[in-house]
Amino acid sequence: MLRKWAVLFLAVSPIVFGFCASHLDSRLEAKRKQMRDKVRQMFYHAYDNYMVHAFPHDELKPLSKSFTDSLSELGNLKLEHLPRGYNGSALTLIESLSSLVVLGNNTEFEKAIHWLSQNLNFDVDARINLFECNIRVLGGLLSAHILATDSASRLVHGSYKKQLLFLATDLALRFLPAFETPSGLPYAWVNLKFGVMPNETTETSTSGCGSLILEMGTLSRLTGDPRFESAALRALRKLWSMRSSLNLFGTTLDVQTGEWIEYSTGIGAGVDSFYEYLFKAYILFGKEDYWKMFHSAYLGVQKYFRHGPWYHEADMRTGKATYWQLTSLQAFWPGLQVLVGDVAAANSTHREFFHVWEKYGVLPERYLLDHQIIHPTEKYYPLRPEFAESTFYLYQATKDPWYIEVGESIVKSLNSYTKVEGGFASIRDVTTMQLEDHQHSFFLAETCKYLYLLFDDEFLANRNYVFTTEGHPLPVIRDWQDRLPETFFLTNRTYFKMNEKKRKTSALSSQVCPAISLGSQKQPIESACHVPDARLDHRCLSDDDCGIDSTTCRLRSCSMAGYCGLWLFL
Repeated sequence: MLRKWAVLFLAVSPIVFGFCASHLDSRLEAKRKQMRDKVRQMFYHAYDNYMVHAFPHDELKPLSKSFTDSLSELGNLKLEHLPRGYNGSALTLIESLSSLVVLGNNTEFEKAIHWLSQNLNFDVDARINLFECNIRVLGGLLSAHILATDSASRLVHGSYKKQLLFLATDLALRFLPAFETPSGLPYAWVNLKFGVMPNETTETSTSGCGSLILEMGTLSRLTGDPRFESAALRALRKLWSMRSSLNLFGTTLDVQTGEWIEYSTGIGAGVDSFYEYLFKAYILFGKEDYWKMFHSAYLGVQKYFRHGPWYHEADMRTGKATYWQLTSLQAFWPGLQVLVGDVAAANSTHREFFHVWEKYGVLPERYLLDHQIIHPTEKYYPLRPEFAESTFYLYQATKDPWYIEVGESIVKSLNSYTKVEGGFASIRDVTTMQLEDHQHSFFLAETCKYLYLLFDDEFLANRNYVFTTEGHPLPVIRDWQDRLPETFFLTNRTYFKMNEKKRKTSALSSQVCPAISLGSQKQPIESACHVPDARLDHRCLSDDDCGIDSTTCRLRSCSMAGYCGLWLFL
């Protein structure tokens, strides 16, 4: 009798399990649709309030329903040398352009482009932060121009004559005086009308010098004018030459002398987007030098900053730990690791960030790892996007429904703690949830965008994009490639031979783990421990579909449920 029931179970189990899987998939899609609609409501609550109470000024003050002309204040902690007569550059509208396209609002996108084409002017006496203006304004204009001229999408009907590209070119020309230094490293500050002002500070950050190549390289590709990319590349190469023997970089430096000022460093504020742009420049432009630089820098990070799932700070000269702290900007790192293929390590770090998020309801700006407490003065949460960004990338890589739950938690927190009648307000103190009267433009450019893409990735269906550090999408275009990495086109996967057998891999198919050898190759290759993707539907049929674990460099196995081990169950 028992045997009979066993046979019957075996006969019907594929039907039962198939039904359960289908039911779970339908529930997941229903959840994603529900959350997508909530994020759409969030975006328009923030956008509409900006347009009513702040436009054409730079950013919204949601508590007082007023505005701030903040472009000259970004990065200006002491609020020095603020301009007189500057009335804003519609910063939040520029930052919202690509988000409008992601949400499918082509009508509002075209309306915004028309206004900017007729009214935006950079011939203003305003001292701006080069890095912030580059990633927010130049990046926003370039991304919107590319989207507007995409013949496949037809977002703009005839009226657009490359006005945003002309504006972007005019802005970047105003950047160039900042690069006129003996070192080639740009000043952190430049006046849009008068260039570098007398007695300007010569101190800048690693991010400020090393996170310009995507936007300025894109502008050179679009215009045929090499000056922009050349200036950014010269600065990047100079910065690379300043690395320590450990392949580490300090946080701040002097652009005149080319000497380091602050030696303590990590993957957070002041350095974060430098690592990000090295790798994304390799994807976008295909130059092998970018990969070589990133590869060496990445290994330095893993060797000297990583402590289990966390990343502390260390002295760039000795590698000795200096500060054991989490900063909210570090939350971008798992997303970058997903692009590299280091998915298991990304998942591990992301979960630790989520534990801190759960503890406080949002992510505090600085958290002391050695004491497990918030930093006594940096208790704020300014609606930062980095944790949502990494959640989006990890869901794309694994299709693990758990990341949808994380996204739901983020949306719930934002609506519970930061939504007010006039928009979304930053949090001054996460221990009391006291609010601050500021809605940063990146909330619309990044936070809402990455959350929306987590729940609805239709925008990504037909083209591969690189997102800048401000969340502006730049398409990977074959004509831009100096050395074509075929893996970033079409299906985003290619094949390489391993024991005369074809296997699917993701971006860096030639970068393999040190624990294995390929073909006749006898010596292991040191690398970032590349992890091949699973099958196109993110399920596996055999161990051959699963590739290599990024943490141990061991081959992964396919579970009975059809998922690759170590991705979902850490």
